[in-house]
Amino acid sequence: MSVITNDLIAQHNLTGDEYKHIIEILGREPNLTELGMFSVMWSEHCSYKSSRVHLKKLPTTGPRVVQGPGENAGAVDIGDGLCVVFKMESHNHPSFIEPYQGAATGVGGILRDVFTMGARPIALLDSLRFGGLDTAKNRHLMKGVVSGIAGYGNCMGVPTVGGEIVFNDIYSLNPLVNVFCLGIAHKDKIFRGTAAGVGNPVIYFGSKTGRDGIHGATMASDSFDDKSEQKRPTVQVGDPFQEKLLLEACLELMAGDLLVGIQDMGAAGLTSSSCEMASRAGNGIELDLTHVPRREPSMTPYELMLSESQERMLMVAKAGKEDECLAICRKWDLDVAVVGRVTGDGILRVKDHGTVVAEIPAKALADDGPRYERSYTLPPYQDILTNLNCDLIPDVKDANAVLLSLLESSTIASKRWVYHQYDHMVRTNTMVRPGSDAAVVRIKGTNKAVAMTVDCNSRYCMLHPYEGARLAVAEAARNLVCSGAEPIGLTDCLNFGNPERSDIMWQFVLTIEGMKDACEHLRVPIVSGNVSFYNETNGLSIYPTPMLGMVGLIEQADRTTTQWFKAEGDDIILLGTAREDLGGSEYLKVVQAREQGSPPFLNMNAEKALHDCVLAMIRAGMVQSAHDCSDGGLAVALAESAMSGPDRLLGAVVTLALGRLRKDAVLFGESQSRVVLSAKLVHRQAILDSARRVGVPVAVIGSVTGNRLVISLEGEQSAVKVIDVPVAMLYDRWAFSIERTLHQA
Repeated sequence: MSVITNDLIAQHNLTGDEYKHIIEILGREPNLTELGMFSVMWSEHCSYKSSRVHLKKLPTTGPRVVQGPGENAGAVDIGDGLCVVFKMESHNHPSFIEPYQGAATGVGGILRDVFTMGARPIALLDSLRFGGLDTAKNRHLMKGVVSGIAGYGNCMGVPTVGGEIVFNDIYSLNPLVNVFCLGIAHKDKIFRGTAAGVGNPVIYFGSKTGRDGIHGATMASDSFDDKSEQKRPTVQVGDPFQEKLLLEACLELMAGDLLVGIQDMGAAGLTSSSCEMASRAGNGIELDLTHVPRREPSMTPYELMLSESQERMLMVAKAGKEDECLAICRKWDLDVAVVGRVTGDGILRVKDHGTVVAEIPAKALADDGPRYERSYTLPPYQDILTNLNCDLIPDVKDANAVLLSLLESSTIASKRWVYHQYDHMVRTNTMVRPGSDAAVVRIKGTNKAVAMTVDCNSRYCMLHPYEGARLAVAEAARNLVCSGAEPIGLTDCLNFGNPERSDIMWQFVLTIEGMKDACEHLRVPIVSGNVSFYNETNGLSIYPTPMLGMVGLIEQADRTTTQWFKAEGDDIILLGTAREDLGGSEYLKVVQAREQGSPPFLNMNAEKALHDCVLAMIRAGMVQSAHDCSDGGLAVALAESAMSGPDRLLGAVVTLALGRLRKDAVLFGESQSRVVLSAKLVHRQAILDSARRVGVPVAVIGSVTGNRLVISLEGEQSAVKVIDVPVAMLYDRWAFSIERTLHQA
């Protein structure tokens, strides 16, 4: 009689049809170990069974692409024989259950994804979502997550150079913790996770295996409820000092002619690393669990194959090179053992003390899992969300008060409390620290630098997923361009609710379409990514949140540009024009308590023309500062330009044309394709001529002067001063808002 019951199948998050398919593959019923292996590999987290059919639509190729999706990370050519290797991953569910370790092991996992490819990690970014800081639980989650990111990254000696954080109560029960990592590698020395060469030894190295993290991948593929915090045992515990040893050992192994393939043990642990490496090569692997280093006695084959203990790797060495590999690992004080060999039969065969405990086609686990084309329909509530009649909303009366309120709102306020906990200068590559449109890191040995940013306005995506996704791509690219970088590649982390709901799948499908169209138009390939579904608790889903990590190349590092004003007397020049784009704005959320309306209009041709124009000006040395207009609109962008510099505050006097627009639309509307420049007077005419030549709207709107931000609106009659605030007051509200909130609570 079979020991596999319906209850046991359900506990492993497998459907009845999926279980029948397992029996068809094996020609028999699975044993418990095999059931567990199928469970983790066929989970949403590992198999992408609800998303893969749609992800294929994304543009993934281009002249710079060295490695696209399908490996541990993507790689893009930056010249001089080098490439950048980067990826973004989520650790949402573990971070809600145990914020410190959830975030810390998220950092550890993304670091391994990058150095597994042969790249030394040189930068981390984080992209976080929390509920409002007015509740103790959300403050606890934020403090724990930030401490976890800082604790792991700082110990590893990899700088966290930037990121973004948004606060909205929709994330109170489902915070998002997405981490981006970038490394540098030689283009001709990229390593991949493949188990080629029948007879080659399979070697385990790193930390010992424990019982932590068992069924972590399955847990990450399930919605939460009120009992979710009982899942603490499925959250792994990280050791950054062990990972540092692992990193150095990997890079030394890769420097010699020793390896055929290598892969980290992430989600699904030994099961995923072995079956994925075998499947990529069309081979099999035979494992002997007897030799697996372990830190707990009496571990079963089920536990050993499903454990997600951190800081572990699997490599396939060249035959005869085992002793050299073992010696290097022991030199770095790592546990290491030959645990198997590559076979030619395509089977992942697992033995324990001479007994076969699992025998499954590797391809069935890694590639032949279920694929669902889930139904998706326009939800009936969508029209309500986008229906906004601005005529019923009073125009701004006290613009000074509104600006101060926006600057101290948690989403716009400075994140200095967060990034001051990160070591963002370690390794001395950081050229632009946290606090500008993009972080910039120099590439030593060259005159080049790499800029990177993470972006997503999830409110836009909630109101219109297609437009929200396009806007996210455009803003990420605009941030890079404002730093002087040409966008060259993108990684994504797509965070959504339950894909079994047709409204959630509608959000997902439209998001993919929006990303596809925007990336194709801007010619930015997507080279890696991650999907995180089931970010839902008790039936309440998060907003669709496609986090985007984009990378740009600065050919001449000395042309790197930042967002803050540089000198008294400089012109302030606006590229782009305002529309009545109040829908989905931070202004409506903070001042009017509305999350409603259509997202801002985006013309991709105008956006691309703006990017090319700004880049040309920066490369020609005409630009002192550049800052894109986004959350909070033009008034906030001007305030940030005045006060976000590391050295001093600089005031500005600005006059804006009101035209036929509302005052709040001109000041706080979030119209796209706009950049605030500052430039020396000698470059004014050249900038105006350059912009007009390519059809980009341009106007000199003021100058950098004094110690106040003064903004006047010019109507048909005369200019009226609507904002007049000391920059020091703006800075105080903006710079210390989050710290005050945390300390007053």
